[in-house]
Formats: sequence, C-alpha cells, structure tokens
Amino acid sequence: MIEQAYVQATDETAPTVKVIRERISKGVAGTKGTALERLQWWLQMPADSTFGKMLDNDCQVRARRVGVLLSPGEKGLYEPAGLALAMNVPGKWKTIDGALEADRAVYLNGSTGHVGGTLSKFGNPENIGFHVIVFLAVGKETGGRGYYLGFDPDVSATTESRAAWKALVTGDTETKPQDFSAEKSLEVVKSMILGSAESGFGPLVRKYYVDTAKAFPPVRHT
Repeated sequence: MIEQAYVQATDETAPTVKVIRERISKGVAGTKGTALERLQWWLQMPADSTFGKMLDNDCQVRARRVGVLLSPGEKGLYEPAGLALAMNVPGKWKTIDGALEADRAVYLNGSTGHVGGTLSKFGNPENIGFHVIVFLAVGKETGGRGYYLGFDPDVSATTESRAAWKALVTGDTETKPQDFSAEKSLEVVKSMILGSAESGFGPLVRKYYVDTAKAFPPVRHT
C-alpha cells in the first residue's frame, strides 16, 4: 500500500493547497441534483455508520468526473497508462508531475490494496480488484521527500474518514445518506473533503508517498 499521511499547514504543493481548496469549493457549490445525487457525485459512501455495506462501487466514473472538473488546465484530465509496467517508471512520474503543475488532475488506477486506504471496505486479503483515486498536486517536504496530494472518495478508507463520517451522521438518531437534506448533503461533502481548517483538508484528501522508481503492483481481477 502507498504510504499516506495528512496535509500539514506548512506543506507546499503545486498547485498550492489554497488553489486546490478553491477549486474543490467551487465544484462542490456548483454540484447539481438531489441531496443524494450531490453526495454520490463526490463520495463513495456506506449505507450507514456501521460500514457494513457501501452504496456503490463506481470509483471509475466518480474519479473521472471529479478529475475533469478539477482540471482547469488546457489539456484537461490526465490519465496515465502502464504504471504497472516496469519500463521507464521514473519518466512516467515525471510526466505526471508536469501534468499536475499544468493544472491537470491525474486519474490514478491501481490495485485496491495499493492505492486504497488501510480500512477500505473494498480491500481483501487476496488484493483482487482495483480502485481509482485522483491526484491533485505534487509536493516536496522540507527534507526533500516527495509526495502527491490525492483525493480518495472512499469514506471507508481510513480510521479518520470513518470517524468523521460517524460524527456527521449520528447524534440522537442516525441520518442515512438517502435521507439527508440539501443543506446537510452540502455540509457532509465539504466536511469530508475540505475539513474545517483553511490550511488543510478533510480526511478524504491525503498525501501519498509514491515510490516513483517502482512499478505499481498489477491489478488482479480473479
């Protein structure tokens, strides 16, 4: 699994955290449809706070539409190919860096156990299946270690994302996604993606420390 961490106030990325937050905020505000449609446009959600069942497995469709929306660059969303092939791996990631710096989001398809979160409902011991996330920026820490800023719509992905979801849907009684009001749906999407601090993000946007010298594990379908 790609090592992941949360954004810190001192992190510097290209595009900047401020710019990415603004793009997401504008996109969320402009999302059309019912409350449930707005939620599903952005989030891969559980049916309730027990995480026993997810409402859909449409990660490809969701990642592509989010990626397109968050790609104001002239050439639009970038979809790299062959990340599981060992040939010229550093070159492929250099091209990805260039796309991100040119204001293009990157559609990233990999095996579930490699690009997903530690608690993802879609994970399995055999690592069968795939998951799609969206890279939004490239960054480098003070010590020189590089990372990518990625959006994973999977609410079940991490301890933090599950806790944030539960805090939003449970109280005296639980509100399930299909019963959210329009106002509540907007609150949930913003909280899960943008969080409450202007210098960071919610639990669905994380730093991914990719080994850019090594090919991705192949995706297994059976």
